[in-house]
This record gives sequence, C-alpha cells and structure tokens, in this order.
Amino acid sequence: MIHSLAAHGLLPFLAKYNFETFFHRALLIAAAALLWPFLYISDVRSAADLGLAPNSRWGRDLFAGILFSAIPLLCCGALLIALRIYAFRHSFAWVPLGKALAASVTVPFIEETFFRGIVLGVLLRTGRRYMSIFVASAIFSVIHFLKAPAQTSTIVTWTSGFNSIAHSFEQFGDVTMAGAAFMTLFLIGWILADACVLTRSLWLPIGLHAGWIFGSGTFSRVARQQMLAFPWLGKNLLVGIVPLGVAGLTWLVMRTWLKYDRSRPV
Repeated sequence: MIHSLAAHGLLPFLAKYNFETFFHRALLIAAAALLWPFLYISDVRSAADLGLAPNSRWGRDLFAGILFSAIPLLCCGALLIALRIYAFRHSFAWVPLGKALAASVTVPFIEETFFRGIVLGVLLRTGRRYMSIFVASAIFSVIHFLKAPAQTSTIVTWTSGFNSIAHSFEQFGDVTMAGAAFMTLFLIGWILADACVLTRSLWLPIGLHAGWIFGSGTFSRVARQQMLAFPWLGKNLLVGIVPLGVAGLTWLVMRTWLKYDRSRPV
C-alpha cells in the first residue's frame, strides 16, 4: 500500500525503501496492535502489570546500553579489518549511513515495546522467570530469522507479502549457517530480556538494541568482507562464534555495571 501511494506521487520519499523493510515492520506493528485485546482479556491494565516500573535512571540506562553494545561490536570490526578479513570500502555513501542511524533510533522503540514490553511481560505473569525469558528470546530470534532478502519483491503487488513470507524460509537451505545465525539472535534476545527484567524498564534494552543496530549497520557500510571465516564469522557481524563472544562480553559488562550502578543511591 505504501509503495502504491509513492508510485502515485503521494509520500514519494518512501519509494527509496524496499518492500521487505516495510513488510517486516508492518508485521510487528500489526502483531502489537492485535495483542491489545489479549492484554485486556489477561487483565493487564498498566505497565506495572507487565513487570515495568518508572525508571528515574532512564537516561543513564539508555546511554550505557548504547555504549555496551556498540563499542565491543565496533572494536571487533576494527580487529577484523586489521586481520584483513574485512577491508574499507573504496567509496563512502552518507545516505545509507543515515538510514542506519534512523533505524537505530526507531526500530528499538518498536521492537522492545513489543518483545520485551508486551510478550515478555505477559509471559512473566506466569511466575516462571527463566522459562519466560527463554520463550520470548526464541520468538524474537525466529521472527528476525524468518526474513526475506531485501530485494525479493522488486515489483510490488498486492501479493508481495505472500511472496516475501515464502522466500523467508530460504535461509534454512544452509543448516549450519542458519543455526549459527539463530543462536546469535537468541543470545541477543536473552540479553535484552535480562536487561528488562533486572531494571524493570525498557530503557536499557532499547539502548542495547540501538547500539547493535548502529554498530552493525555503520560497519557494514564502511567495510566489506574479504573472506568467509566460518564458523568464526559468517556473512556479517551477527553470525558465527566471534559475534556470540562479543554479545557475551556485552552481557558480562552490562551485568557488572548494573550491580555497581544499582548499589548507588539515585
């Protein structure tokens, strides 16, 4: 629909974004909207019913989350360039960098509200903390993994959504690579859920999520992969043993910082 409007001269600036980007975000927004009746039936009337509370340290949590996720990821990228696994691109485009920055601002608010605010919050009402985090992380990783390639629907029609869903399963063709990507996404989902539970707030997971998107998006636009070093590193900084280790480091730093920060008076 959005691409149809752009094609007819309405909101033409939206035409530069591919269909899969709109479709994936639209699915999340639709899912969030459809959850409200379920929340009403589940007797959820406020953020407190989802395990969330006002956070007087929200600015510090947001900024810390960005640093804890972006810095290790960018340091990993710098090391990969030094090892000549990646190399700087010959030309640098500012527009793609702007898109990465915009995504790092908007996407975390949408996805954290849905996955950690609503999905995890409802699951936590069962009283089973770790099982709730496990299920929420699995849902997060599956939804992100089942994503069609960016240029699947070059010609947009009313059936493009079904075409995108069909192509989203192509990634299962390489079982080893699929498993590696799924494990990294699952760990990231667990870290974000853990941050939400420990702070009873969405600000730290929003910061972590934003840092990962910005770090990965920025690096992919300034550097290109020279060789495949699987299982250490797959096609990007979110696949392989090295990304798992980087995410684990972020988790360790986050928990250590929270232990120190929450022991101090506000």
